[in-house]
Amino acid sequence: MAVVQFGAEDEATISKPVQRMRWATQRRTGAGGSRKRRSIMDRLHRRTSSKEEKRKSTTSPLPHPEESAVDEASVDSSNIRRIFCNVPLPEDVKDENGRLIANYSRNKIRTAKYTPLSFIPKNLWFQFHNVANIYFLFTIILSIFPIFGATSPGLSAVPLISILTITAIKDAIEDWRRTILDTELNNSPIHRLVEWTNVNSIEDNVSLWRRIKKATSRAVMKLWHVIIAFKKGGKLEVPEEDILNGQRPSIDTRRTKRDSTYSFRQSFQQNTYHSHEENGAIQMTPVPSPNPDKRNAQMDGQSSGMLRSSSDYLSPEPPQASDHAHVRNEYGSVLNKSRQTPQTARFKRDYWKNVQVGDFVRIYNEEPIPADVVVLSTSDPDGACYVETKNLDGETNLKVRQALHCTRDVKHARDCEKAQFTIESESPHPNLYEYNGAIKWMQHDVNTPDGPGREMVEPITINNILLRGCSIQNTEWVLGMVVFTGLQTKIMLNSGATPTKRARIARGLNWNVIYNFVILFLMCLVSGIVQGITWGQGKNSLDLFEFGSYGGSPPVDGFVTFWAAVILYQSLVPISLYISLEIVRTAQAIFIHSDTFMYYDKLGYPCTPKSWNISDDLGQIEYIFSDKTGTLTQNVMEFKKCTINGVSYGEAYTEAMAGMQRREGIDVEEVSKKANEAIAKSRVQMLQQLRSIHDNPYLRDENLTFVSPEFVSHLSGSAGEEQRAANEHFMLALALCHTVITERTPGDPPKLEFKAQSPDEAALVATARDCGFTVLGRSGDDIRLNIMGEERLYTVLNTLEFNSSRKRMSAIIRMPDGRIILFCKGADSIIYSRLTRGQQQELRKSTAGHLEMFAREGLRTLCIAERVLSEEEYREWKRSHDLAAQSLTDRDVKLEETSSAIEQELTLLGGTAIEDRLQDGVPDTISLLATAGIKLWVLTGDKVETAINIGFSCNLLSNEMDLIVFNIDKDDPDSATYELDTNLAKFGLTGSDEELIAAQSNHEPPAPTHALIVDGDTLKLMLSPELKQKFLLLCKQCKSVLCCRVSPAQKAAVVQMVKTGLNVMALAIGDGANDVAMIQEADVGVGIAGEEGRQAVMSSDYAIGQFRFLQRLVLVHGRWSYRRLGETVANFFYKNLVWTFALFWYSIYNNFDCSYLFDFTYIILVNLAFTSLPVILMGILDQDVDDKVSLAVPQLYKTGIEQKEWTQKKFWLYMLDGFYQSLMCFFMTYLLYRPATGVTDNGLDLSDRNRMGVFVACSAVTASNTYILLNTYRWDWLTVLINAISSLLIFFWTGVYTSVDSSGQFYRAGREVFGTLTFWALTFLTVTMCLCPRFTIKSIQKIYFPKDVDIVREQVVAGNFKYLDEYEAYVPPTARDLSPASTDLGKIDVSTKRPKSVPEDERPIYPPSVAPTATTHNPRSQNGSDGTGYTASLEFRHHQQQSIDHGTSYDRVRRSMDPVRSSFEVTRDFTSAAMLSRMESTHED
Repeated sequence: MAVVQFGAEDEATISKPVQRMRWATQRRTGAGGSRKRRSIMDRLHRRTSSKEEKRKSTTSPLPHPEESAVDEASVDSSNIRRIFCNVPLPEDVKDENGRLIANYSRNKIRTAKYTPLSFIPKNLWFQFHNVANIYFLFTIILSIFPIFGATSPGLSAVPLISILTITAIKDAIEDWRRTILDTELNNSPIHRLVEWTNVNSIEDNVSLWRRIKKATSRAVMKLWHVIIAFKKGGKLEVPEEDILNGQRPSIDTRRTKRDSTYSFRQSFQQNTYHSHEENGAIQMTPVPSPNPDKRNAQMDGQSSGMLRSSSDYLSPEPPQASDHAHVRNEYGSVLNKSRQTPQTARFKRDYWKNVQVGDFVRIYNEEPIPADVVVLSTSDPDGACYVETKNLDGETNLKVRQALHCTRDVKHARDCEKAQFTIESESPHPNLYEYNGAIKWMQHDVNTPDGPGREMVEPITINNILLRGCSIQNTEWVLGMVVFTGLQTKIMLNSGATPTKRARIARGLNWNVIYNFVILFLMCLVSGIVQGITWGQGKNSLDLFEFGSYGGSPPVDGFVTFWAAVILYQSLVPISLYISLEIVRTAQAIFIHSDTFMYYDKLGYPCTPKSWNISDDLGQIEYIFSDKTGTLTQNVMEFKKCTINGVSYGEAYTEAMAGMQRREGIDVEEVSKKANEAIAKSRVQMLQQLRSIHDNPYLRDENLTFVSPEFVSHLSGSAGEEQRAANEHFMLALALCHTVITERTPGDPPKLEFKAQSPDEAALVATARDCGFTVLGRSGDDIRLNIMGEERLYTVLNTLEFNSSRKRMSAIIRMPDGRIILFCKGADSIIYSRLTRGQQQELRKSTAGHLEMFAREGLRTLCIAERVLSEEEYREWKRSHDLAAQSLTDRDVKLEETSSAIEQELTLLGGTAIEDRLQDGVPDTISLLATAGIKLWVLTGDKVETAINIGFSCNLLSNEMDLIVFNIDKDDPDSATYELDTNLAKFGLTGSDEELIAAQSNHEPPAPTHALIVDGDTLKLMLSPELKQKFLLLCKQCKSVLCCRVSPAQKAAVVQMVKTGLNVMALAIGDGANDVAMIQEADVGVGIAGEEGRQAVMSSDYAIGQFRFLQRLVLVHGRWSYRRLGETVANFFYKNLVWTFALFWYSIYNNFDCSYLFDFTYIILVNLAFTSLPVILMGILDQDVDDKVSLAVPQLYKTGIEQKEWTQKKFWLYMLDGFYQSLMCFFMTYLLYRPATGVTDNGLDLSDRNRMGVFVACSAVTASNTYILLNTYRWDWLTVLINAISSLLIFFWTGVYTSVDSSGQFYRAGREVFGTLTFWALTFLTVTMCLCPRFTIKSIQKIYFPKDVDIVREQVVAGNFKYLDEYEAYVPPTARDLSPASTDLGKIDVSTKRPKSVPEDERPIYPPSVAPTATTHNPRSQNGSDGTGYTASLEFRHHQQQSIDHGTSYDRVRRSMDPVRSSFEVTRDFTSAAMLSRMESTHED
């Protein structure tokens, strides 16, 4: 074993740090990788040292001279975390006291923002980051000083206190839950090794302040438990200490949730105990249970012979190629048996918060993992354990983790004392799928333990790491060492990575608030100047004497008046606007979550808003970027066809085939019925043939998806020995080249279920099982197969795993006869480029043709190949591979180089075709979104042909379109420029800046004449700065755009290009980890809770169960939210201006001395009570049309795309309206008071300021609320009631408040004013005059210049949409499933249960969008739509009958493809066969 040392890192490989972290996106290796990680840690540790110490890179002598050329890349020592176990600390890591210098993060986690002591000051600190709150605090401070004329400083603080209190309560509720979860998590139990010295941790000195905080938190938590116990009936919970000491169930006393072939009792390799003992290793004995009683029971069982020996687990066919003794000799052991130890160490239950770096921990079955842990040993003799990562990435399938070879003997506490090693780990970083480290130890000779040892190194990868947040499954116990704790664990580094998004209205709202500040400043400036000049002139008082000025001089007086005016006109800046919008958006999010028609029954998953503050952005979406697999499709893979040795097998009638025939006018239902009948007969025949060859106990008839009697016939030898052997070898390759986990369900025979990280891989292994090549399970490096009733054992020497850059995976297998074969599966373009040159020419050609046809049918294709390796070839490659695996820097790059070196000179075996069927309702949803004016782009990793056929089947593409296909070599930018210029010329464009500006203002959807298809390599060129603008303009002219073979980074780049280049709102929707980047880049990200885990859901703004729910989310809730918010904000500014300018007009007649026309309580309550509820209710409940009509007439959504519901023009028009109404409210009262003196029935004078203020205030409030009601479309009883109550509230308050003596000069004002007929007549007249212009303009607009929504509303009133009431469903009809399901061929039933709804196959959910225009005026709107023919584009063509030809599936489909082939091959031959031929010829040249 080579000795690997680590040195300094090359600064040339360092790049700039990333701006943000993204969930599950694979970090590119190569230049720049290390700086990203170091920069993260620099921020965490605040490292300021710029000088880095470097160490020389050295390698140990190697057995062969050629290996000496391998030079280990150096590593910056400051980036290496070294963890020492029972070894002396080097001098360079110790301080002057001999303790470790490094100070690692505590394992205690606190996600809560506040503590009981810090809540009030910290919450206020956060709230006063809001400029509006600071402004109103400033006005309150001003009102404290009498010189500024505020009558009641206490009352002026009521609005701000109310806002702060409401927000604080909300924050406290949110943070309290986080505190409870933090406490429960930090106090979770874990078995930790105690009474031994962990030199990696230092004593934690707790300060007095921390002790006070801890005591306070403990007191609060105890109080919480008492409250919970009281709610449960007075039964106190069991103390934590009792729980720790209580009996703990284990696998020995109960069954686990899964009965896996990987569990300890079902291991195939229990006989390895003998080889362990032979090599001097510690024999594995049952680890005692943590419970003393259980430990005694185990000892009793052992003494009575009840424990089974290793011989009980011997497999009937022991492995011939697997030699565990050889493995142990190669890797050695970290145990130093000669080391003298006190033998006092023991495992004790402790809390998570006490776990430290370097601690040994033992984790039992189904227990969560407390930190990031290196697996040292497990209950499985082969070192395997199984982990569920649901809490980390949302995936529920089990994943395999392996113990290090050198530590598998460390099983007990005494072993931990004798183990001596050092772990060198990379610094913490957030990538969940990557880890680089190494364990180093001195290997001593057993015969001379005191002699000099040999330094050994074993690499540590992510497969040896258990991450915090996961849980152990199907494994008795795992022993590990902690490497990262607390905030440095990967799950915590990923927390908070989702970027904060602000709604477009919210971003623009800042400018409107600034405008109001400018108006306020001008009003205050005018008041100050006029007041100063007036008092400077003198003799301006109406009385016999004059008061002195405030400041003693006109300038000072004007200055004081300016700030007094700030207090007087403070209502112009709406303090309650932000909290009101937050209330509105919260209610909208609740409505979205409560929509039962977006509830996915299969998963029990509703539409879940993750970001509650961007609901209005859903109503302005112009571009939708969608993934294909799992988003448009079900991501439930079914193996349909394959090609083996040039022979095509499989019968299927796919959705893509049905879509093409439908476009040709063929009666698809009739054709599909006949096709399904033929397939059903073939299935019965195939099952009979399979049973006759071998009665496969694991075959389930209902699970059979691959239907090909011909394949079974050839497998039995009817086509000759060559084809029989080829078929058998092909299925063997499928059964061996994978990483699936086999799970057993008890039965006779047991039912096998395959758990895989990729649904494609599970489908391949399941098909091999159905054909008699069954994967029974794994044990360490061995995999056991049942081949036609005969059990065989194969050894997996190496697995070269799949990733998005490799696009292939390989398994190196030692066959039972001793041969070594590499099986490789991957994308056809990758496999073809690695085939042996000049061989299998005919096979390559025929296979490429079959793959092309499979892709045209909408199937996902893979190629299968192999390479036979000699022992010498494998040994040489293994040495270089091991060296690459030991590297701490650029490990991925070096592993890829070694993997690529052996994945050459392949022999083609054949190809597979898997169907990923469309989700229900996808074609109708896409068509509906297109009708609404939304452009949909598909960004997928699939090949071009597959994407095109899916595009046809889901209404993205049509035969009338000219397909522009870009398939340009990535090293040929000149060709890319030429292609762009040529295609832009077709539209009369050149790609200039002027054309881009024009495109930004044009929101009309392009004509359905062109579609653009581009692959990943070409997209790299198109996204370059030189070509990006031209590419964007070309895409703008195409109805549909499909980007194929794209990476996650390219998806995000495309979204960013369109979003910023065209200044539009973009929505991205996906279901997998590779979609996270574009979901976060888009204005609105939607995640689908699908089959690929929940990474997309975690990072999204909205989560839904199916793609079809997107139409309701966008077209209904999005449109409602945007229209409501736009109207709410405009009305909010309007009502504030009416009130404030009434005060301003009054100031004209008192020389701007800042006297209050209104009682001060009016100023405080106007935004808090009198006018707030109507406008909030408008934002929550208003509807122009209901949801059924919104879906029936999707064109209504175009106003959101054009952003017409909230514009600066609308803002100023409403401000102008408020300006006019303020004039009416004040001067109507002023004109009444000027010529006459109002008196009550008792002769009391009403001509004072306070009584006049009642006149103006009641008119202003009533006019404002009535104006809001006039702008509301939906007048239901609740809306009218709340509006009426708000308007009457000012009358009620005036009557009650003025009836008490404390009202001062306002005493009895209500009784005196309300008792006069003049008041009621004036109020009615004033409100009428205020609303008359608005009412008149709205009437003229609706009659002579109607908008689309006005026409539709008239038709609703006329009953033209009454037919929609006959259907309970609000969503379009489920797409008819025309391809045969694997479980039922006779009856096609795709119904999905919905709350209070009939089955989907019994109702047309998607009613015809017919909108007759029986109106008395011109039906044509200003926007160009006339209310008729809304669904002309959705009408089906006349069906034609066509009989089905029962020939082979391959020939039948090729003939059906011929008529449409020319329509999308006119520009370039981009087929698989042509592409692969070009690639091969280029490769040979």
